[in-house]
Amino acid sequence: MSEFSPVYGPVKSWRYGCSLGIDPIGRVSTCSFNCVYCQLGQIERSSLQRQTFVPTAAVVTELVPKLQKDLDVITVSGSGEPTLALNLGEIIIAVKEKTATPVVVLTNGSMLGLESVRWDLRLADEVSVKLDAVTPERVRRVNRPRFAWDWSVFWHNLLRWREQFGGTLTVQTMLLSIWSEAERQMYIDRLKELQPDRVYLNIPRRPKPLRRLLQGRENLTAVENSTWLKPLSIDYLETFARTIKEESQVPVSYAVALK
Repeated sequence: MSEFSPVYGPVKSWRYGCSLGIDPIGRVSTCSFNCVYCQLGQIERSSLQRQTFVPTAAVVTELVPKLQKDLDVITVSGSGEPTLALNLGEIIIAVKEKTATPVVVLTNGSMLGLESVRWDLRLADEVSVKLDAVTPERVRRVNRPRFAWDWSVFWHNLLRWREQFGGTLTVQTMLLSIWSEAERQMYIDRLKELQPDRVYLNIPRRPKPLRRLLQGRENLTAVENSTWLKPLSIDYLETFARTIKEESQVPVSYAVALK
């Protein structure tokens, strides 16, 4: 594995433009999910316990030399679920003291039931929550949570977070297979209830490493010992995006090329 740095990139993102990444999790990938499509490869450690993985001072030391004028966002994500980092709030505050670049946190939402997590996330400019499924069975197959997953609890926590958060709330959905009509309608109904600021629809565009890969934090297009998930057609993606926008009035973005 390459030498670890808590700051990586910049990388080109179809969602956010020029993005500098912050990894508050560290060398050992740690998450509450083990998503079947994860670009990090197999998640090495399962946890629902917050702890400090990477000292805030180490993040700042690595961040300052990499700051540049053409950055569009600073994205907190990296080697697992960023809300597991006990010092997430400290990191966001420290970043904002060094730059006016917007801070985006990418999360699977599994920790939103904790007040400490919601408090930390309030400091971000944008929080983007993973919503790859609207049924417990599809969550189990796609996201593979490593704890007793309760869909109703997750949704309650997300709705409560929506009421509390004053920044931009977006939803990110990875489509791996064709959804039934009932699932599509349930998804749209959920969006009507949540009213996020935007939905990002995605399909697999990157190799899935068979083992843990630190470089998976970035935009890799070729990896040894990896597999590719077959993407859905662009026509399906476009049709679904159009239906979501028409029925929920929520803006939808999606990428049609490998970027």
